[in-house]
Amino acid sequence: MSNNGAEQQNVLGTPLTPCSMAPITGWYRDGFCRTDEHDQGSHTVCSELTSTFLEYTKSLGNDLSTPRPQFGFPGLRPGDRWCLCAGRWRESLRAGVAPVVVLEATHESALRMNTLNEMSNN
Repeated sequence: MSNNGAEQQNVLGTPLTPCSMAPITGWYRDGFCRTDEHDQGSHTVCSELTSTFLEYTKSLGNDLSTPRPQFGFPGLRPGDRWCLCAGRWRESLRAGVAPVVVLEATHESALRMNTLNEMSNN
């Protein structure tokens, strides 16, 4: 698998586009939701975050809203785009709080866990 985001494919079968450069996101922290065999969480779903989702994921132990400067993490706010783990996005879908997916920036491997229809209609 190529490490170049533009050479990897999105769920639409076209070249992967950046998810967010501010804040910088992605398994590689390069703005792309690209992945490799070491990304056990499959950070492949580009989503525009909502306060409901941020509260939900925090309640499950993954606090994305609190800044962690020691790790260079600014904390996320509603409206930010972020590469989410495919499984966490699926959990949030089942809970009725899934954020909107940016299909052009969502890696094709997200289709292993979520259907294009689910990601398109949310």
